[in-house]
Amino acid sequence: MSLRTMLGKSLGGAGQVVLGLAILAALLAGLHLAPATSGGTASSGAAGGGPPSSAGRQDPYQDKIADYGVCRGTDPACYNDWDLPRTSDGRVRVLVFTATGVSRHAHLGPLLPAGMNPPLTSAHVAQNAVVRWGQEYGFEVDWTEDVRQLDAPAKLAPYDAVVFLSNSRTMLDDASQTALLQYVRSGGGFVAVHNTLGAMYHWPWFQGLLGGANFYDHGPHRDGQVLTVDRRDASTKDLPRRWDFRDEWYNLEPFPTGVRFLAEVDTGTIGSGTGFNGHPGHAGEHPVSWCQYYDGGRAWVTSLGHDPAAWTEDSTLPGADSFKTHVVGGILSAAGERPFCR
Repeated sequence: MSLRTMLGKSLGGAGQVVLGLAILAALLAGLHLAPATSGGTASSGAAGGGPPSSAGRQDPYQDKIADYGVCRGTDPACYNDWDLPRTSDGRVRVLVFTATGVSRHAHLGPLLPAGMNPPLTSAHVAQNAVVRWGQEYGFEVDWTEDVRQLDAPAKLAPYDAVVFLSNSRTMLDDASQTALLQYVRSGGGFVAVHNTLGAMYHWPWFQGLLGGANFYDHGPHRDGQVLTVDRRDASTKDLPRRWDFRDEWYNLEPFPTGVRFLAEVDTGTIGSGTGFNGHPGHAGEHPVSWCQYYDGGRAWVTSLGHDPAAWTEDSTLPGADSFKTHVVGGILSAAGERPFCR
C-alpha cells in the first residue's frame, strides 16, 4: 500500500482533500514555466520560439508553441543543400497548384480539367498572372489542379519551387502529402499564397510549413496600408516602406512563430480587426508575409492576394505592382534563384 493511500485512510475524507491540495502545490512549485521567446532561431524538434513582442499587441492569451518535430526557423542550418539536378540545370522551374476542397476564390476562375497545363481562360487571373510573371522574370511555369500530378516525389523533384495558390480545406491525398514532404526535405522551395493558409488543417506538418499558422477568419474586404518591415529580403527590398492595398486581412490562429516577418498591415488603417467568426484581430502587429527554413526546405508565405485585380494585367488597384514584386521575389527566393529569408 502506498504512503498516500495509508495516509488517506488514516486522515479520512477531509484529510484526503488537504493532502491532495498539498501534493498539487508541491507539483506546481516544481514546474518551470519558460516565457515564449522571439522568433527567428533554428530549432530541431521545436517551433523556434513565439511571436516577437510588441508594445501595441495585446493578446487575450498566447498559444502554446507547437512542436512540429523538424528543424525550422531562420537559420540556414535547417536547409538541406543537396546537389540535385534541378539546382544545376540552368533552368528555374515552378509548379503552380490551385486545387481547392470547398471554397474557391474568384481569382482562380472555374475548376480546371485534369492533367498538367490544362487550357486557361481569362477568368483564371491568378494562374495567368504567374505564367506572365514567369515570362517576364525568366522562370518556367507549369500549373495543375490534378492531385495525381503530385502523387510521387519524382514528379515534384524537377521543380525549384512549388506554389500553392489559394487552396482550401483538404485537397491533398496520402500520396501527394508524402511527395510534398519528401520534396521539401530535399531542399525544395514552397510558396503559399492567400487561402492556402486555410488548407489541410488536420495535417500538423503542413501547418508548420505555413509558419505554425492557419487562417481563422477575416473582416470585410477593405483598403489598408501594408508596412514593409524587413527590406533586406529579395521579396521586399524593392518595395516602398508603406504601400496601399486592398484585401481581407486574414486573422491567424495560431499566430506565426519562428519565422521572419517581412510585411504586415498597419492595423490603424483597416479599422476593427474582428472577424466573421469572432477573432479579435491582431491590433498593433498583424503580419501578412513571412519566411522560414522548414524541415530541409525553404518556405515563403503570404496571406495577401484576395482581390482579382491584384492579379490582373495593367491593374489599376493601388499596390498591385508592389504585390507582384513581392510575390515574384518570394517565388524566386524560395526557388534559390535569389537570396532567401534575409
